[in-house]
Amino acid sequence: MASNKIHKPTPEALKAAENTLLPDLIAPNLKVLFCGINPSLYSAATGYHFARPGNRFWPALYGAGFTSQVLKPQEQYRLLECGYGITNVADRPTTAAAELSKAEIAAGALQLQQKVKQYRPKVLAILGLTVYKAAFNITDARVGLQEEPIENTHLWVLPNPSGLNAHYTPVKLKELFQDLRLFAEALNKF
Repeated sequence: MASNKIHKPTPEALKAAENTLLPDLIAPNLKVLFCGINPSLYSAATGYHFARPGNRFWPALYGAGFTSQVLKPQEQYRLLECGYGITNVADRPTTAAAELSKAEIAAGALQLQQKVKQYRPKVLAILGLTVYKAAFNITDARVGLQEEPIENTHLWVLPNPSGLNAHYTPVKLKELFQDLRLFAEALNKF
């Protein structure tokens, strides 16, 4: 059973997390595979995706109807039970995504495409328009469904749910995540 609280990592634990790999939460044939930019040091230190307090991923999932309650990061395994998973474009944990090089993002995009081909989710939802553009070398993308799939997997771009992304309010995030949920539900009826 998951504990009720994540203990805030010490500065030493955050430093040690620079060399930690945060495993994907993934399985074949998911309804939606959510894809972050890269793990934060906080997430790598705790072992849970989107673990930093203030990240709006878990509330957005609940608000959009993906989950029946706001999950805690340590309950992330419950997403698989619902047909959802989590991965990242780049594996290297950082304090800020801006620390990633263009080469890391490009290499991560190739690795991400291989994961999608192997696991075949119905939708890959990339959390961040800027990273999507950089990873796939696209200049005129927008939030929502993208024109080019990866084989039979639809690509959907959502805003980065980080609390630092002030361009999107929690209400707007919920609406955009809900658009994805409705699209994914329609796909899964067939």
